[in-house]
Amino acid sequence: MRAVHLCPAASMYPRRHLPMEPNNYDRIAGFYDVLAGLVFGRARARAQIHLLCHIPAGSRILVVGGGTGALLEELALIHPRGQCITYVEISARMSALAAKRKRGANRVDFVHRAVEQFEDTRPYDVVCTPFLFDNFREEKAAAVFEKLDALLKPGGLWLYADFRPAGRWWQKKMLAAMYLFFRVVSRIEADRLTDMAPFFARGYAQVSEAAYYAGFIWSAVYRKD
Repeated sequence: MRAVHLCPAASMYPRRHLPMEPNNYDRIAGFYDVLAGLVFGRARARAQIHLLCHIPAGSRILVVGGGTGALLEELALIHPRGQCITYVEISARMSALAAKRKRGANRVDFVHRAVEQFEDTRPYDVVCTPFLFDNFREEKAAAVFEKLDALLKPGGLWLYADFRPAGRWWQKKMLAAMYLFFRVVSRIEADRLTDMAPFFARGYAQVSEAAYYAGFIWSAVYRKD
């Protein structure tokens, strides 16, 4: 059986009183996927699919910042049952959309909470952070990394996808425009990307990587030593 816990639901908030925590995508949840598709095509989706293919059957998975939940449907195509997923998302509207996704017989527990407020004592086999760390300034990125690292079992997999400028002028211009837009509509804290490679260099071995959109989007699978 599938368990769904969505608390609180997006519909519980009157439109004019939606919470405006930092890094909250409530305002654009309804058209976020369309917007991303217009700009990046299938590149973001392909980056996440590359990660999901590495998840073993019967895993306990922590997804942080999964947005509207498209990856739940992609995962169900690979593993239609047997996965136990905790889905942490700060946006109530994103969580509500994700809860409507087809996810097979996999168990999904939805947690509407900022990752820095999320607490759990049970270890996970897999941690998945799709396009999460681009929201944070370096000091918060370090704190979030440490929190998630503590929740991942030794030998567990960390599935990472995010933007990575390849040095082309148009990528720098696009990144600057993205940060300006999302600071206005979603109050994201960062104004530049944090280089996460040094964090993974301490205690993780890279298993796989793939680049998309001329190297602007990058995904990697790490195994915790």
